[in-house]
This record gives sequence, structure tokens and C-alpha cells, in this order.
Amino acid sequence: MIDVAAEVRAAEERARPHLLTTPVVPSVGLTAEVGSPVVLKCDNLQHTGSFKARGALSKTLALTAEERGRGIITASTGNHGAAVAHAARIVDAEALVVVPDNANPSKLAMIERLGGHIHVHGSDSVETEAAARELAEERGMTYISPYNDPQIIGGQGTLGLELLDQVDLPTAVYVAVGGGGLASGVAGIVKSLSPSTRIIGCSPVASAVMYHSLKAGEILDLPSDPTLSDGTAGGVEPGAITFDILAGVLDDFVTVEERDIRQAFLDLIEVEHMLVEGSAAMAYAAARAHAGMVEGTTVVILCGGNVGTDKLREILDA
Repeated sequence: MIDVAAEVRAAEERARPHLLTTPVVPSVGLTAEVGSPVVLKCDNLQHTGSFKARGALSKTLALTAEERGRGIITASTGNHGAAVAHAARIVDAEALVVVPDNANPSKLAMIERLGGHIHVHGSDSVETEAAARELAEERGMTYISPYNDPQIIGGQGTLGLELLDQVDLPTAVYVAVGGGGLASGVAGIVKSLSPSTRIIGCSPVASAVMYHSLKAGEILDLPSDPTLSDGTAGGVEPGAITFDILAGVLDDFVTVEERDIRQAFLDLIEVEHMLVEGSAAMAYAAARAHAGMVEGTTVVILCGGNVGTDKLREILDA
């Protein structure tokens, strides 16, 4: 198994000049409900609007000039693709992003604004990842995984390193889980520095492939239903290194219904004055579901803020 803490420290050294230190703010709503302090780690304010910039910068800056020169290709439902396009522009490389046919249009527009090129394939993240790997072989491009890479995981973990400078020994951290890169990186570094902190994974009931895989003890090939938490939607790549990492570091796992994600989205706007995407609202809803079960300071990671006006109208009008 990889040394996650070492990967995080290496990523911190590489990527820090290009990263924002995102704020931690008190959660008025959850603190009142839970009865103990809850804070929000606002990576919705990171470059490109999500934590994904951390991993993409970590990986891209670690590539050789020859690897960058061949062009970069990745697979994404949106946020990782935008982050790779952003990182590629910094190192003056071309970026091609393979996306599923149900990807969020506002996220695709952001990829293109950042200079990335889009190739549509399949309807699930596992299909797009396989297609991106095949295209990388055919075209001689450098493939960057959304999560199945030590340097990506290390980059995402810089959020946890940053967090521990901002919050003294948090009791619990709620983190969204799709492929598991963010949770692996954050848990790896936080557990190494604050072993008593509980790391709680969160996924929507509609697409909880990692949750069911961890329960089964193996990576499963399961269908996913549509979810507001599109950033965590889809399957897990066979052989993903995040599976074994999460099996060893997650203390608990919460799955969240769509109605609760929608309510959390509305409460984040009305009570917290925060506009986020569905995966961030899903983590907020998970913390609410655990109300009264955690003492001390709880952290909810708001992992992204990329929500389009069409999706916003859909949620507000529901």
C-alpha cells in the first residue's frame, strides 16, 4: 500500500505555489442542530471550483517535459476534467477530457473555457476511464486518472494538511466519496497526524458503489441511478488503489437519500449563504444525519461549488 502521508507532503511541496488556502467557516445551521461545533472546509472556493485542482496540479507538475509534451488525457464527470485543463494550461500542455454522455453541461463549458478539449464516451465513469486509457495508448498521450494514482491522492490530501493547520484536532471529518481519491488523501494525512479523528465517508444512496464494495470486501460492478451528487456518481475502476486505502482508514460510512441532499442544498443557500454543488450538499446532509452522535468539533468538507443555473432551477423548483 502507498505511503499516503508521504505522497501528501510531496504534493504539498509541488503544488502549494499554485493552490489557494481555502477557508474554514462555522456552520450556523449544523452547529445549532448538532449541539456542538461544526465547521465547513470550503474547497468550493478552490481554483476551478473544487478540490480536484489539488490532485491535478500535483500530478501534472510531477510529469516530465516529455510526458507533458505528448499531451494529457483524462476521464471525468466534470470537475477533474476542469482541474486537468487548468493544470495543463499552467505547464503549457494540451488536455483532452473524456466525459460520459450525461455529464453536467455547465462543467463541460468550464473545461472548454480552461482550454480543454472534450470527447464524449459511455454513460458511466468506469466506461469513460477505460476509453481514456485506450485513447492514451492509441495517440501516445499521457493518461491522468481521476483518483487511481498516488500523486492524485497525495494532491487531494493537501486539503487535510491544510485543515489541520486551521482546526485543532477535529473529532470527525465528513468527506464525499466517489472513486475515493479525496477521502484517501485526507484520511491518510489526517490519521497520521491526528489518529483519534474519525473519518466518515459519504455517498448518495443512488450511486454508492464504493460503499457497497467496501461492505463486500471487493470492488463491485454496480449500476448507478441519477443523483444530485453528480461529482461522486458512477463506478469504481477495477484494481483502484483507493479501495484498500479506504478499507483501512474510514471509520464510518453514511449514505444519503436524494431528498436529504436537496434539503441540504437549500439550507446551505438559506442558512449558510453558500452556493455549492450536489456532492458538497451530500456531505452536509450526512453530517446532519449523524446529529448528536459526535462530540467535539466536526468538519464537513464542501468539496465543490460547480452548479449550473439549470440544475439550480431544478432544485429550487422541486
